[in-house]
Amino acid sequence: MAEILAASKPSDWRALDPENTLYLELATGRVVIELAPRFAPQHVANIKTLVREGFFDGLAIDRVQDNFVAQWGDADNKKPLGTAERTLPAEFIVAAKDVTYARLPDPDTYASDTGFSGGLPVARDPKIGRAWLVHCYGMVGVGRGDDVESGNGSELYAVIGQAPRQLDRNAALVGRVVQGMDLLASLPRGGSPLGFYKDPQQRMPIKSMRVAADVPGPQRTQLEVMNTDSHSFAELVESRRNRREPWYKVPADRIDVCNVPIPVRPMSKSAQ
Repeated sequence: MAEILAASKPSDWRALDPENTLYLELATGRVVIELAPRFAPQHVANIKTLVREGFFDGLAIDRVQDNFVAQWGDADNKKPLGTAERTLPAEFIVAAKDVTYARLPDPDTYASDTGFSGGLPVARDPKIGRAWLVHCYGMVGVGRGDDVESGNGSELYAVIGQAPRQLDRNAALVGRVVQGMDLLASLPRGGSPLGFYKDPQQRMPIKSMRVAADVPGPQRTQLEVMNTDSHSFAELVESRRNRREPWYKVPADRIDVCNVPIPVRPMSKSAQ
């Protein structure tokens, strides 16, 4: 994998779009989230409204469930939503024809096939012509109640454990953490049911949450993501399907969509 990354071309990479990048600022550092408006446009727009109106500032990460998710938002339901929408239609699936798709050759338990689109893990069912984002490690979704239209982006979660694929098509996925997963995955687990903290003092405060486009250039985290439709990424996938390092004695000859790393690296100064 290291050799493939070293041999990759500048055209194999793309910079994050500041308008669709969020910075979650914690006392321990910055979590960078790339949004996915192609898959959940109304939710992404509402989240950016909440962020720009300061909704998340001063709130906290209030739920950390082991091998599942870290969740943040207004646990006490006391903060006004401002001009953001209170409810949104479910955005769990999209038309497959609208998705540029690099398909994995291996079978999947939860979908007809899986692959990648725009740097995100995707599943697809060609028979019904639908595609959807997949709950892999680091994916960010919108919390909701039993009503599928009850999620509005004021409660967000990031997957911190083994991929909970049973959530696919049951929640709106809005993006992926591209830097700072260690800050979320290393948080103390909550002691109440579902991982909520018993004592509010245990919650991790949110200093601020910002759209990268609203942050001065010198203060932005300059990152680039490998294009998942590039030849280098196809080589990377194949290298992970059949591990050839000396330690591996039995190559698997297959891979799960959530076990393919999507490379992210600091942008070179010449590209900034």
